[in-house]
Amino acid sequence: MSYDSDNVFAKILRDEIPSMRVYEDSETLAMMDIMPRADGHVLVIPKTPARNMLDASAEQMAACLNTVQKISRAMMQAFEADGVTVQQFNETAGGQEIFHLHYHVLPRFEGVRLRPPGNMEDAEVLKANAEKIRAALSAKS
Repeated sequence: MSYDSDNVFAKILRDEIPSMRVYEDSETLAMMDIMPRADGHVLVIPKTPARNMLDASAEQMAACLNTVQKISRAMMQAFEADGVTVQQFNETAGGQEIFHLHYHVLPRFEGVRLRPPGNMEDAEVLKANAEKIRAALSAKS
């Protein structure tokens, strides 16, 4: 399968679609998931094309995981979370819906289940959660 340069994340990277960015470096972008399964749900993507981890380079994988770790640590602080769940899906049978490598990073709390997928969050809630994560990232710098 080939990479589709018209996928939603490629469009976000080209600023054709808005996103609520919480962190960015030369290789990766972290943004709020607009249909979060937990408050603070963030997506981490490489800035270069990769369909999923099956065709990603070692460098893309390393860059993404460095950002996933950075975001995870910030989430633990920002939300006083008990833990973090990281999800990554590959191909349709593996649950992948958007064919650009991405990691879901979700703050977790004892006894609190993830919400069902597919429900849009209010922009003000996303903005407030993004600010919490940005503040925690700034405090670490």
